[in-house]
Amino acid sequence: MMITVNCRDKLIKCHNHLWPCRIGRAGFIDEVKGREGDAKTPLGQYVLRFGLYRADRLPMPPSPLTFRPLRSDDGWCDDPKDPAYNRFIRLPYAASHEKLWREDGAYDLILVMSHNDSPPEPGLGSAVFIHIAQPDDRETLGCVALTPDHMVQLLPFLKPDMRIEIKA
Repeated sequence: MMITVNCRDKLIKCHNHLWPCRIGRAGFIDEVKGREGDAKTPLGQYVLRFGLYRADRLPMPPSPLTFRPLRSDDGWCDDPKDPAYNRFIRLPYAASHEKLWREDGAYDLILVMSHNDSPPEPGLGSAVFIHIAQPDDRETLGCVALTPDHMVQLLPFLKPDMRIEIKA
């Protein structure tokens, strides 16, 4: 079983279920041509690593995937010049980074995948997740996003090292 994201149709499929999703506001691009900050969803084959969730807002997700509760000082480095590029970090952090503890709900549930992580190539893109979609239907900065209801429906099917295919 795997997760398939069809960027052209903006659909995510898993275990014979199909849900609408959102992708990068600038569209999609082959994973080796993507660049940090291009707002494009990288096409490619990935592996699901683990999940993160806001325990102050949600119970532990009902999923075989390993989930860790977020802390208010959690972040993700997005500075291609930093040794921690495209890695989980603790805040405060001197280099450019993204805060994972957000008030808008987008990161209440995060699925971390293997995009550019083994090892990270500087500038190839960071913090490409599957996460909760914004309620105003806006596209992402390169991630894949699902409504909260659809994310909850997906959770029981997730397993560690599950394959993710993001295709045009």
